[in-house]
Amino acid sequence: MNMGDFGNIAAPEKPEHPGGDIALELCALSKVYSMKRGMFKAPGELKAVNDVSLRLYRGETLGLVGESGCGKSTLAKMLLGLLEPTSGNVLINGQEVDPTHRKQNARHIQPIFQDPYSSLNPRKTVAEIVGLPLRLHGIGTSAEQQKSVRKILDLVGMPERTNHQYPNQLSGGQRQRVAIARALILRPDILICDEPTSALDVSVQAQILNLLLDLKAEFGLTYLFISHDLGVVEHLVDRVAVMNKGSIVELQTREKIFSEAQHPYTRMLLASALTPEPGRGIPELAVNG
Repeated sequence: MNMGDFGNIAAPEKPEHPGGDIALELCALSKVYSMKRGMFKAPGELKAVNDVSLRLYRGETLGLVGESGCGKSTLAKMLLGLLEPTSGNVLINGQEVDPTHRKQNARHIQPIFQDPYSSLNPRKTVAEIVGLPLRLHGIGTSAEQQKSVRKILDLVGMPERTNHQYPNQLSGGQRQRVAIARALILRPDILICDEPTSALDVSVQAQILNLLLDLKAEFGLTYLFISHDLGVVEHLVDRVAVMNKGSIVELQTREKIFSEAQHPYTRMLLASALTPEPGRGIPELAVNG
């Protein structure tokens, strides 16, 4: 993916410096795994996430970037309550998240995963998949649930004929639209978008990204957008947090990251992005510092 493929994506209209209410706050969040090092050696430690503190302001899109294995997905799982932090805590709207209160947390924060095929139940129809959160939370009558499901599917661009289809009968883009509809059916405040377009064709990626921008404006959503694709990040986010080896090494507005990056690792990521010009070849990278 190169940084010239997304010219048809509308740029966000968020002010350069976000402020106001804090939707999501990470306070010294860490996740440490114990690693066996052999029969006669003491266990070692792997710091997947190391003392991360971040604030997401209501209505903004914060991009979290870094290479594979840097801790982005581990961080996302802790935010969603799928992993318990070793230390630190997560606050949503100023209230500390209790991982044992899954239903309560789901009303405020929802995920959109990388692979829409594996994240959807292959034995359920589109309408059943999208309506399941309403049934689990006991929201509305059966007729009201069906009406809500049809409304949210209309918003994400899914025709009514797909209501009774199964995930394997849909295209990759349609499956991701279903995943987005399922995430939005409870009207959450925050979406954790973990590489939501990386499994899709380039032409479909732009459609999904524009859809996410439209839905953000429609519902006043706050996004944590996790990606290794700087071309997507440049067109979508308000601020960028750069993650390396479990730590946040730089946090700047989108404009400053792409024009005045300070950290050597950030500059290396920018230099590694492929350009639209075939003659430029593959960048030669050197990590210093």
